[in-house]
Amino acid sequence: MDRLQILFLFFSFIIFSIICRLFYIQVLSSDSYSSNNYLQTQRIQPSRGNIYDRNHEPLVINQASYLLYAEPENIDKPDNIIEKVDKILEVGEATLEARFDARKKWIPFAYDLNESEKRKVEKMQIKGLGFQEDSKRFYPEASIAAQVLGFVGKDKDGDRLGYFGIEGFYNKDLEGLPGILKTERDLLGRPIVIGTQDRLKGENGRDLVLTIDKTTQMIAKRRLKEGIERFRAQSGCITIADPYTGEIFAMTCLPDFDPVEYYKFSEAYFKNPVISDVFEPGSIFKPLIVAAALEEGKIDASDTYNEKGPIKSGKYYIRTWNDEYHGILTISEILQKSSNVGMVFIGHKLGDKNILKYLEKYGFGQDTHIDLQGEARTHVKPKSQWYPVEYSTVTFGQGIAVTQMQILTAFSALINDGWIVKPHVVKEMISENGNIERISPKKVRRILSTKTSNIIKKMLYETVLYGEAKWHIPEGYKIGGKTGTAQIPVQGTYDPSKTNASFIGFAPLDKPKFIVLVTLHQPEASPWASETAAPLFFSLAKDLLVQYNIVPD
Repeated sequence: MDRLQILFLFFSFIIFSIICRLFYIQVLSSDSYSSNNYLQTQRIQPSRGNIYDRNHEPLVINQASYLLYAEPENIDKPDNIIEKVDKILEVGEATLEARFDARKKWIPFAYDLNESEKRKVEKMQIKGLGFQEDSKRFYPEASIAAQVLGFVGKDKDGDRLGYFGIEGFYNKDLEGLPGILKTERDLLGRPIVIGTQDRLKGENGRDLVLTIDKTTQMIAKRRLKEGIERFRAQSGCITIADPYTGEIFAMTCLPDFDPVEYYKFSEAYFKNPVISDVFEPGSIFKPLIVAAALEEGKIDASDTYNEKGPIKSGKYYIRTWNDEYHGILTISEILQKSSNVGMVFIGHKLGDKNILKYLEKYGFGQDTHIDLQGEARTHVKPKSQWYPVEYSTVTFGQGIAVTQMQILTAFSALINDGWIVKPHVVKEMISENGNIERISPKKVRRILSTKTSNIIKKMLYETVLYGEAKWHIPEGYKIGGKTGTAQIPVQGTYDPSKTNASFIGFAPLDKPKFIVLVTLHQPEASPWASETAAPLFFSLAKDLLVQYNIVPD
């Protein structure tokens, strides 16, 4: 065989090999190669919606950031690169090692880099690392409403996900719909200029306008901080709402957390105690039972009760909170003296069946369906599991576990002509195209007549005016309210030294503009709400009367 024939056979073999390879790629493995090697699909992350207060003041907005990604197949020495990157970002070598997966072509390596960090990584000129423009949450008012707003973290795939509060409840609305970019690339991963370039536009997340008023929120948080320090409480909350619409003007609890550095806090700080924790309400529960008895016609506002000593319920004796007895009391004076035995008398008049009926009507044992993630489910025992003494103790708020939001919602019905109104924190949702979806107030059911509402409002005004504790009531204003001191159950018994102190109040009397619930957990300065939660309420009420331009009655 001469040299020319050898050369011919050699090139023939080469051509045949190429044809075989092309046949394998284009026929036998067409799906694999066209999808994985040539056509690359990339998600285009939408812009997450902003969150504003009711006056369109920003509470949460987006700030430019960068995602650092890695292409493992282009990285020679991963350990060295991990060490170098960690020196700049201080993420933790173990974290970066966990994210690095040599089997993948593309991995998110580090999140939320700022411009300075990006430049430092770029200077190292590391092959296999790149950047993708991203955004992160920025809080112009810091942690002013951390537990209401929640925070944005990452899910198991590294995608943004809202947790707790508004960010969690409205995550789908806020996150929007991602776009998709399909690009045809060569075997080296470079875009083919004349190849496929398909871009499917996504949709940015919706902006939310809250019912929260930033100024009111700031006032509430400042007053709460002062109260916790003054009365040496372990924690506390203040919630302010419109009793007619269910709009929440302010909701703050301390201690709270920094939503930017949420990962430095335990989950206990993320939960909003107003909706997530249950407690025995104590005496702030009493007006609910009085209103129910008035509505059912079982008592009249002019009725009296002779408080001459402890009252027997089953095999137990129920006493007043201070074991003092005042003789003949009107219904209003039972609230003024916060008489437990007087409440048992009213409970007997109302009857066991009606007590259970009104617990359901007020919404206890049910969700309020407030638009915040993390609402706790409460439970009211079925009738077959109630003991006789429990029908007595529930009349003064003992032996029943409720959330603060349930109490606020139920109490609002006492002063808004008898309506249970759904509480809510979002007022409007604004889409990228400018469409506005307004959240209208929702009346759930009516449980009291206007007559009963007016009677109980007058009694609550008299409770503030003539109660045994004397507070600094703003001159010229008619304010109604009730204290509540509830001992905390510990291992089946009540510890008299550990209490939840609360005050719920409203103003002005005729058509209340706001209702406020103040709670302090285990105040050490005094166990009594009249000496802790109530003074805190009245200092806050002075601010609110000015804030909402409410003139004296």
